[in-house]
Parts: sequence; C-alpha cells; structure tokens
Amino acid sequence: MELESPKLLAFLLLVLLAAAAVRSSPTPEAIQLPSMAGHAQACAAADVRSSPTPEAVQLPSIAGHAQACAAAAVRSSPTPEAIQLPSMAGHAQACAAADVRSSPTPEAVQLPSIAGHAQACAAAAVRSSPTPEAIRLPSAAGHDQACAAAPADPAVYDRPVIGIVTHPGDGTYERHTHGPGSYIAASYVKFVQSAGARVVPLLYDEPEERLLEKLGLVNGVLFTGGSQKNGSYFETIKRIFQYVLDRNDAGDPFPLHAECLGFELVSMIVSKDHNILESFHALNQPSTLQFPNYSFIEGSVFQRFNHELIKKLSTDCLVMQNHGYGISPKRLQENVALSSFFKILTTSPDENGKVYVSTVQAKNYPITCTQWHPEKTIFEWGEPMTPHSEDAVQVTQHFANYFVSQARKSLNRAPADKVLNNLIDNYTPRFGTSKSFDEVYSFS
Repeated sequence: MELESPKLLAFLLLVLLAAAAVRSSPTPEAIQLPSMAGHAQACAAADVRSSPTPEAVQLPSIAGHAQACAAAAVRSSPTPEAIQLPSMAGHAQACAAADVRSSPTPEAVQLPSIAGHAQACAAAAVRSSPTPEAIRLPSAAGHDQACAAAPADPAVYDRPVIGIVTHPGDGTYERHTHGPGSYIAASYVKFVQSAGARVVPLLYDEPEERLLEKLGLVNGVLFTGGSQKNGSYFETIKRIFQYVLDRNDAGDPFPLHAECLGFELVSMIVSKDHNILESFHALNQPSTLQFPNYSFIEGSVFQRFNHELIKKLSTDCLVMQNHGYGISPKRLQENVALSSFFKILTTSPDENGKVYVSTVQAKNYPITCTQWHPEKTIFEWGEPMTPHSEDAVQVTQHFANYFVSQARKSLNRAPADKVLNNLIDNYTPRFGTSKSFDEVYSFS
C-alpha cells in the first residue's frame, strides 16, 4: 500500500507504536518519572543506545524506540514524587507524535540532536499527563480538611495551667528572707512555660478563700526552693499538699513537683516530723544522680530518658544542687510514713561524700520531688558552676515535659477569662536585682 500523505504515515506510526508499547509493558500500572529533567535524560540515553551514529539519533523502527523508551522510563522512577503518566500506551503515542514532528523525512524517525529529542519528549510527557491527579501533591484544602478531621483526645488538656507557690521575701537572696511580700524566681516560671503550660502565682499569704479560688484555676502545683521552714509559709504548703492529695483521691489527676525546700517540706509533712531533715554540704554544687534500683525507672520521669543519658547521669555532673539540708536513704527507709509514700529514684553525694536522697516519686500519686534544681540548667546564669551542657539541658527538658504532661491529664477546665486575669503575665519580672536569680517576680 502506498502512503500518500504525512498525516496517514503519522497515524500508522502511532498505531504501531501503541501496539509495541503494550507488548513491552509488563504491568498495567503507570510509568512514574521522577522529574521532567530526569525523564529527558533517561530517554535521551535510551536513544543513544538505539542509534548507530552520534551525529543524529536515528531510530531503526518505531517499535524499537518504544521498547527502549519504556525501559528507560521504568529505570528512572526511583521516588514517590514522580510525575505519573496514565499508561505506557499513552506515553508511547505522545512520544511518537513528538518524534514525527521532529523528523524531516517519513522514512526514519530522525532526531537532529540528543538535546532536541529530549526537549520534544519532555514536552510530550507534559501533554500526555491529562489529569492533575497524576502529580501526587497534596492540596492546601485537603491538608486543612485532614487537620480539621483529626479528633482531639478528651482525656488530654492542651491548655494546662500550673500554680507556683510564692516564697516569703523580695527574692534578693535565695537562702534568706528579706523585705516584705513574696517572690517567685522567673526560672521556675520559664521551666513550666517551656513545656507548654501557663502559670498562676499562688501567693502564700493570701486569704485562704482567695488561695482556694486560684487552685480551682490550675491543673497542677509547683513548690519552689528557698529557706523558710515554719510559720504561715509552712502552713500554706501543708494546706496545698493536702489539696493535691484530695484532688487525686477524688479521681482528678493533679500533679505536684516539689524542689529543694519544697521536697524538704513535703518530707516533714508526710513524716509528721519537723526534725526529719539532716545537714548536708551541697551549696552551689553540680552533681551526679545515682540509681539504687533501676527497676524504679519504669513509670517515672526517667522513663523518658534514653539509656545513654541515664548512664551519663551516673558519671557526669549534669544537675545543680543548692541546699544545706536533706534526708538520707537510711532515714527515709526507716520512717514508715515516708517509705510507704515514696520510692527512691536517685541519690547523690554532697561535697564530703555523704549520700542523700535526690529524687523521689510517690507510689500512688503524681508527685515527684527533687532535692536538686532542674530549672537552673537552662534559665539561671549567675552561678558559674551550673551545668549548661546539651546533656544537662536535656535533663531539664525531660523533667519539665513530664510534669506538664501529668498536668494535661487533669480534668479541670477553668473559665478562660478567670485564668487570663490571674496569669503571671499580668506581672513584670525584675532583672539584675537578686544575688541568686537572673529575674524575679515580686508580690506585695
């Protein structure tokens, strides 16, 4: 049969190419090209292999070209970001059409150069992808719908609030009470905020009615360090501690984190012994944490730590101590009330090698106490001995995140306007006025 027009020739070429492509495609799945540029390079390389001369890319037959191009396309599909062509046949037809347009004679599909063929084939690939669904890019609308459809866990509260009890004095020096009013070192506030919670100051000398009103706004409580062990401050700590126990006994998870003085006061309250504490020499002392029983790590704050960091805590001085009192493991274990309430997680040696309890966790309540100061590692810079290494920072972050994660389990959902009116953000911290802290919130 004599071919009388280029259009008829092109039509027959397309038919032959489609048939060849179908035979060379082992699966009905689409060919994936990683990118337009990647496909062009692969297709060009295939043409070079099927060409007898470097001057012109001359394909011996449409079927041969289809097979080479198909094989190249399969090899060049390594990633899911690829452009997806609807079928081998569709690609073959488009590529053949490009070859016909770039060929001066009907006798052979002759491309003037590799670059020319690559450009034509790339353009053909674009035209052969008729639907936007082939390019696997998520749409903004689809992403928004997916996020909106994600259900919130009703048992987890993502707007937790922590109450921090103020300490008597103006905050000029941690270990003494100076001036009227009370204070909170800003490092405790930042410690809580760094884990995604807000802070309401609980003024120790407020009327009890007002204090209870504020406790109704929070999802957990923090007892700070300091030096005051008696008087109205001790009585306030005692009332709030009982409030924590009552909330948990009523079925509402309500965590307490007590540091340094806070731990000492809790030990006095639980043991009902004001003389339970012992003298230690650990003022401004970086130290290790020793684990007397590794089985106690499970279910505690230390379960968040990887094995390497647990090991470093035992060998490197990653935590900061600053206390003159504490309780020895022997005395805690011999006291029935304390030993039944707490389990010892870590111990530490003071400057003279005398060992004290440095971290405890309540057996039946979300209460964790530390003799050391997690907040100082990240948020206090006045003491040159304070550890600031990356490992030390991770320790602080784990403690903050653990404490606030416990507060997220609280069932309390306080009115937003009342929370806002009582946040510590309504006050301004003072910088550079204290010998012990970088910043201090003062309350009169």
